[in-house]
Amino acid sequence: MPELPEAETIARDLDRAVAGATIVGVDVRLRRIVVASPGKNFAKALIGERIASVARRGKYVVLNLGSGLRVVTGLRMTGRLLVRHTEEAEPPGAHVVLRLEDGRALCFADVRTLGRMRLVERGEAWDEALGAEPLDAGFTVESFIGMLAGRTTPVKVLLLDQRRIAGIGNIYACEALWKAGIRPSRPSRALTKPAARRLHCAVVEVLTRAIELRGSSIDDYVDAGGRKGGFQNVLAVYGRRGRPCPRCARPIVRTVLAQRGTWWCRSCQR
Repeated sequence: MPELPEAETIARDLDRAVAGATIVGVDVRLRRIVVASPGKNFAKALIGERIASVARRGKYVVLNLGSGLRVVTGLRMTGRLLVRHTEEAEPPGAHVVLRLEDGRALCFADVRTLGRMRLVERGEAWDEALGAEPLDAGFTVESFIGMLAGRTTPVKVLLLDQRRIAGIGNIYACEALWKAGIRPSRPSRALTKPAARRLHCAVVEVLTRAIELRGSSIDDYVDAGGRKGGFQNVLAVYGRRGRPCPRCARPIVRTVLAQRGTWWCRSCQR
């Protein structure tokens, strides 16, 4: 958390808010939060750079700079990227502050200090270990069936594997499996082609709807303006242990799969 929908919401907000702005100052208050190539000074490298655009890759938010450099932010559990105007106070735990020419600031705040901001050099393949983007045209039913083929890994664990599919976390894996009517512990290779098609469709539909509702504010997530998302209000199973399944009214259960809490319906997900 945040997962793909939250990172996408933040990236879109920031692209509208700060694309075209020039960075005139950088405050790094906790050194371990930032990562740069050996001999490269994170703060000095950013001063004078123009933010060309803001995008997302998997769960990461990417500032594309005019020179070709990029700042890749992994928000992890409690990281936030927030735009603050001159008269507004900085958020708690603001460990990195990018000051813009118009007086605003882009703050990276993380009370648990698990997140990171990485300066990526021109042409550096920083994301080569990340898998397919589930909302891109290349994520087809056929490619998804190929990922499942021959694998004994539980299907929920496969959905969470960022090397195969980038951006899906625990919330959206649970929701997609419920929507598709598939037991989370089912071996990936045991899915029939109709089941794989249902799950592929469910993944795309759940992620798309979550983006429309601007993500899930279950714990600490807020968008770039500090506002909460709305998908937590329509969750079917995640975090709903003991409550009735929206489809069959049987109680939702919580089990542990690969050390992750997993919410599902024993009746609907067979």
